[in-house]
Amino acid sequence: MSMLANPLKAKLAAGQVVIGSLVYVPSPVFTEIVALTGFDFVVIDMEHGPVDIGVAGDMVRAAEVAGITPLIRVTHNTPHLILRALDIGAMGVHVPNVGRPEEAQAAVRSVKYAPLGQRGLANVRAARYGLREPLTEYVAAANQQTMVVAHIEDVQAVENLDALLQVEGIDVYYLGPVDLSNSLGIPGQTRDAQLVNLVETSIQRISAAGKVAGCIAADADTARRYVELGARYIACQAIGFMVRSARRFIEDVRAT
Repeated sequence: MSMLANPLKAKLAAGQVVIGSLVYVPSPVFTEIVALTGFDFVVIDMEHGPVDIGVAGDMVRAAEVAGITPLIRVTHNTPHLILRALDIGAMGVHVPNVGRPEEAQAAVRSVKYAPLGQRGLANVRAARYGLREPLTEYVAAANQQTMVVAHIEDVQAVENLDALLQVEGIDVYYLGPVDLSNSLGIPGQTRDAQLVNLVETSIQRISAAGKVAGCIAADADTARRYVELGARYIACQAIGFMVRSARRFIEDVRAT
């Protein structure tokens, strides 16, 4: 997959629902297996896992080999972390805890080159080391194809949602139920009615504004509910499905 093409962004532009998996295990092999399963994208999780920048680069390559879009979830909304994630070839970033419009604008500036932003330019892997198209062409393509996924993770962000939806350059407004539960004072209680209502009404507000709503889903029923409400960017934890399937297998064998 060329740096100059982002099939995930094209699918969203065409109105499709896309499905991807977070990967927090520092393994290019596992990333490639997840990618070959049939997902539309993979999110290499550098916020909540032990993935370092060197391994992340190989995980990006693994996703590319499998033909899906690699994104990276950075630890903070800071330019140098976003720069490194994009320079190794990620086609976009998941930016945690975007609660105010100025934070969303800062994320966009970090992702985009001038005149749209302030990302530093060099002959890095993302630019194919300057060995293919001229940097002028690369910059134009990168500004068009890279993605910003803004995490809505606390009550303040939900309160500011209308203002956040006005920010240019955000591709996905991604709701984090676990962090939202913590913000509500009910940590981990993701099935609590107050949290469920907050997530579902937020999806509807984002969709009604003509923007792409995203959320992580623990199971297919939850994912389908989100899609019915207007979400078009669904993430999951493939390793969680693997663990549940393995446990069922163990239980079934031992029951015989």
